[in-house]
Amino acid sequence: MLVSLSYPALSRRCPLALAVVAALLGTPTAIAAEAAATPSVAVQTVDTLEKLAGGPHAGFRANHAKGVLATGKFVATAEAKKLSKAAHLQGAAVPVIVRYSNATGVPNLPDANPNASPHGIAIRFQLPEGRVTDIVSISFDGFPAATLEDFLGLLNAIAASGPDAKKPTPVEAFLGGHPAAKAFATAPKPAPVSYATLPFFGVNAFKFTNAAGASVYTRYRIVPVAGDQRLSDADAAKAAPNYLVDDLAARLAKGPIAYSIKVQLAKDGDDVNDATKVWDSKHVEVTLGTLTIDALLPDGAKAEKSLFFNPLLLVDGIAPSADPILLARPGAYAVSVGRRVGK
Repeated sequence: MLVSLSYPALSRRCPLALAVVAALLGTPTAIAAEAAATPSVAVQTVDTLEKLAGGPHAGFRANHAKGVLATGKFVATAEAKKLSKAAHLQGAAVPVIVRYSNATGVPNLPDANPNASPHGIAIRFQLPEGRVTDIVSISFDGFPAATLEDFLGLLNAIAASGPDAKKPTPVEAFLGGHPAAKAFATAPKPAPVSYATLPFFGVNAFKFTNAAGASVYTRYRIVPVAGDQRLSDADAAKAAPNYLVDDLAARLAKGPIAYSIKVQLAKDGDDVNDATKVWDSKHVEVTLGTLTIDALLPDGAKAEKSLFFNPLLLVDGIAPSADPILLARPGAYAVSVGRRVGK
């Protein structure tokens, strides 16, 4: 049976497993009309995420509820064109809208709270003739579940692991039988100094195809030009509740911030359809281009309530893998979006 728990309450009850909840739903996507056709597992997943966050919180996403929008541009490298014929990878500057976010469905969660990680980034490339394409990534390289059903099983285990649960608790039993979930839950996730110093990772694979018809599977890596910088535990404990947004505004007042968008190339034998399988550093990386952020979006708080990012909103030259988590995202997002825009 699902129970209503706030994230702070969950942290006290099961701190080892809490981090797992943060990762499934990146910034919610798709259109509200899809909600009626969403499979029941997607509805249950959103329901449980809302309950674990002490919600539902009207007008907010079921996960990654706290966020901020910014604007900028992307300029592709010559190497990008060799990998894909996608319109935004041909070299011309492309305007972008970016949403940074904290994990969980708690809208006012302090930025340095451990539950705020993995943080998220969603990037919308605005192409000619009104076309768009999106990248959705998180600040942790790896994912705790290979299917939406498995993730829901984890959520149910967490919800059932209250203070009176017998040992081993349901979530302890789940983690014991799911090494990827345990690795995700126990990995260090120190708070970032800034969104400008935080790397992000695409946990799902996409097939890139170039103009000559050659294809390769890839995973995104978004690397801050300023480097990966983290707060000490002592500094995180003293951080202001909204320090990441405040820091972003202060940095942008002085000038743009930048990231290098890269992809890892799949090797023979890689499982491109399992988000729990991390690709190691021996994989070849290709730099697709530079993402430059230059300003916060005016009236961003209002705009983000109706702005949807969709990792399956793709253009010719990029196709999805058969990863069940990737293919399930729009269905779960549609449930969350439908509830949010209807409030």
